[in-house]
Amino acid sequence: MLDSRTYAPPDDLAPYIRRFYIFEVPLPDDSLIEDSLLAENAFVRILLKGEWQAETSSGEWSFPSPALLFGSNSAPLPVRVKGGFNVAGFAIRPSAWRALFKQPASDFVNQMVPLSRLWGELADTMLAEIQAAPDDGGKLQAMIAAIRAQIKRVGRKRIDEKIQQFEAMARLDSTIKIESAARQLDISVRQMERRCMSSYGLTPKSILRRSRFLDVAEAMRGFSTPDQKQLAELRYFDQSHLNREFHRFAGMTPGKFRKAQTPLFTAGLLLRVQGKDIG
Repeated sequence: MLDSRTYAPPDDLAPYIRRFYIFEVPLPDDSLIEDSLLAENAFVRILLKGEWQAETSSGEWSFPSPALLFGSNSAPLPVRVKGGFNVAGFAIRPSAWRALFKQPASDFVNQMVPLSRLWGELADTMLAEIQAAPDDGGKLQAMIAAIRAQIKRVGRKRIDEKIQQFEAMARLDSTIKIESAARQLDISVRQMERRCMSSYGLTPKSILRRSRFLDVAEAMRGFSTPDQKQLAELRYFDQSHLNREFHRFAGMTPGKFRKAQTPLFTAGLLLRVQGKDIG
């Protein structure tokens, strides 16, 4: 049902962008998908076709612009889509946040903001070029050009190397203790917390907790196959602990999640898996 195509960034943007993606879903006009998103990275999403809404506060649904910045999520973001849709976008590496935005990432957690409010005419130009592009290659080139221009305009090309290292820890060893991670990074726990709030928008504890959940969700969707020993290493000591985390991050029990149809959430998990392959 969902055609998900992902692309690695060019070499000069690899420190800044994790993946580019294009999603296409051909559905009847009267169909309705209700799902949720749980993103580790901030994303730029460009809606090219369809009626898409997200619930950013209780009971309030909106989609204020075709080109939006979505901050990272500390909890599931409810979304619904009517009819078929087409979305292009890219995932931003937390370590590169300050090279692309002047505000801290904490200002955008669980929020969606029109990209033109932050990037001005660059966002409008990118949107127009993507809408006019005849194929994926044209869409990618429009996004790449806008990102390069924004990096130049912000003027902070250097990424946060400590956060770059922590990104790998969170994705590949989500059970690591905060104190151990700080020692490996050769910074204090307080310094680590400040850097994470600026680049992720969340505390290190919240980042690792979410990453552990996503590791298990990947396994349940068949993207990895951890055995019982590996699940124990993920710090889920008993069923009640696992239930609690699934209610927090998926809004349902593990058993219900296994059976649920979650096309958008699952596409996000697949994008996460593919991102691990490129570092």
